[in-house]
Amino acid sequence: MLTEQQIKIAAEKLYQAEKDCTQIPALTLEHPDMTMDDAYAIQKTWVDQKIANGAKVKGYKIGLTSRAMQMAVNINQPDYGVLLDDMFFADGAEIKASDFPDPRIEVELAFVLKDRLEGDDITIFDVLNATDYVIPSLELIAARCHRTDPETGYTRKVYDTIADNAANAGIVLGGRPIKPMDIDLRWAGALLYLNGQIEETGLAAGVLGHPANGICWVCKRFAPHGVALEPGQVVLAGSFTRPVSVKAGDTIHADYGPLGGISVKFV
Repeated sequence: MLTEQQIKIAAEKLYQAEKDCTQIPALTLEHPDMTMDDAYAIQKTWVDQKIANGAKVKGYKIGLTSRAMQMAVNINQPDYGVLLDDMFFADGAEIKASDFPDPRIEVELAFVLKDRLEGDDITIFDVLNATDYVIPSLELIAARCHRTDPETGYTRKVYDTIADNAANAGIVLGGRPIKPMDIDLRWAGALLYLNGQIEETGLAAGVLGHPANGICWVCKRFAPHGVALEPGQVVLAGSFTRPVSVKAGDTIHADYGPLGGISVKFV
């Protein structure tokens, strides 16, 4: 276990890396014995610092829920991060690429809740009943620590990703919101275009068999700590494609078929 001071210092490094738009070495390089509890403590410390500076919690993201994502980043278990109000971008927005280190885009479904969800026995039916609507989304990820260290070749661990707020940096909601029982969400799919060319395709079933299972997972993860998902919160269920790197000048379009589309431009 890391000391309170070590957790505070690690959180400050990530906070500063985001402000400076730079990447730092993976925290597990310095702390090879870091535990999952340490990683979430670091995440909470630097998210709390952002909240103290005026940010508001709008929901959560669940990451690494699909095999596509786990294989892409060489990590084999899900994680979660916190969505803050300053992370939300409008459909059609122009996003400044230089504001983010290593920006990449993922395709996923967002669940917007109408009822509270809490406990370690939550099922997908509980999630569907508690959901007001599901809406297509893009997630902007921007790792504050190196995925692969440029000097040593060291590959970050899941604890590094967790401490880094699951690499979350932004979210775009768009397309057509639907009631969760209106379609079989497993078959909701998307075509992800980069500058007019298809880069990725996928189905939401890639997220633990059903995207609602991502929400179940985070409820069970929160249960021992007495934390609940609250009405009005947005919960990203997890990407069902690999991330696509973007840079200034790139245009992203995600075509969700009958659920509409989302576009953003990086400048």
